[in-house]
Amino acid sequence: MSRWTAPWNLLQRSLFDEPDDPTPPAAPRRAPPAPPASLAPTLEAGAREPLAGEVFRHPRAQRDVRLDGHLVAYEMRRARRRSIGFVVGPEGLTVSAPRWVGLKEVDDALQDKRGWILRKLREQRERAARLASARIDWRDGTELPFLGETVIVLLDTRATGAMLDHGAGDGLPGVPRRLLRVGLPHTATPEQIRDVVQGWLQRQARRLFEERCAEFAQRLQVRVRRVGLSSAATRWGSANADGSIRLNWRLVHFGLPIIDYVVAHELAHLREMNHSPAFWDVVRSVLPDYEQSRLALREGQVPVLD
Repeated sequence: MSRWTAPWNLLQRSLFDEPDDPTPPAAPRRAPPAPPASLAPTLEAGAREPLAGEVFRHPRAQRDVRLDGHLVAYEMRRARRRSIGFVVGPEGLTVSAPRWVGLKEVDDALQDKRGWILRKLREQRERAARLASARIDWRDGTELPFLGETVIVLLDTRATGAMLDHGAGDGLPGVPRRLLRVGLPHTATPEQIRDVVQGWLQRQARRLFEERCAEFAQRLQVRVRRVGLSSAATRWGSANADGSIRLNWRLVHFGLPIIDYVVAHELAHLREMNHSPAFWDVVRSVLPDYEQSRLALREGQVPVLD
């Protein structure tokens, strides 16, 4: 979610601001009381659609504005505050303004920040598209990444829990298919399939992480007391000075070089609890080309399992 706030008499600079307009702003004046948001013009379905350009529509939009030829329908809020605030989130643009600020001033502020607003709306749209494409459709025959390869889920009541094997191929010579046989009937719900597969992934992650931590602990001459799994939304791993390591189980979707990079990174913290040049020297001592794996991790896409 992205935020931007414009004071009443002077637009604040932020990391997202464009260069200042060399024309000095007009002297501020107090606007007449604005009507409540409920009395403001409402956006009718299909009304004022642009002849060209993109459309961004908040599900609770009461007002709309054209920014560089694009239609932005936004949620308008009146609040006890001293500034006009913009928030661009997954639903779209929300504008919060003091009760005494007129709609004309709100429109002017929107136009002033149109570049930032459109950029953030596009980023949110692209992020939503990436999440949609990464979402797993839990059914017989669905595919998901495991250790950098594609695994195909096969519902098979003869299986116990979930077990991995190799199929006969997918019609292409020399191209094997890895099958994950899941002991569920074809009538199983998507939630049942997800729970069994996710449990299997987490067990594989724990086993692999413990093996890789033992390997790199010996190479780095550090002591690992415990290896735990994490489901953090924004961190791949963490290390405690007492030797406790936590690794995000979703790393199991990536290939071994990326997993080894995260393991080496966290174990290097047991020698250097920082990200100083000395820390990166420790990582490089066991992974000379760690930069490649670090970049691949940043650019990689993790499937959405929920």
